[in-house]
Amino acid sequence: MCFMHALLNVLDMKQKEFDVKLVIEGSATKQIKESQGKNSPIAQLYEKVKSAGLIDCVCKACSNKMGSLEDAKEQGLPICDDMSGHPSMSKYIDEGYEIIVI
Repeated sequence: MCFMHALLNVLDMKQKEFDVKLVIEGSATKQIKESQGKNSPIAQLYEKVKSAGLIDCVCKACSNKMGSLEDAKEQGLPICDDMSGHPSMSKYIDEGYEIIVI
């Protein structure tokens, strides 16, 4: 349920006018496929986050391993692979972001 916490926090921070971006990595990438078109609470939160444009990056290597890479592409989500197939945290640090891992 950590993915739900990430979704809730990114929405809360956006509402409070933080400059916030969500990077989906690891086993959470599985939720891209599992949440699509469903009516569960997590699917509804996922759609809100996606509609708000808060998903900045989906890990290419992890989503491929979890079987959700094609779903991420079909949903038009940005795919990142700038660090051996994974998103680079240093990119976000260089842009002035504080990284929170959930």
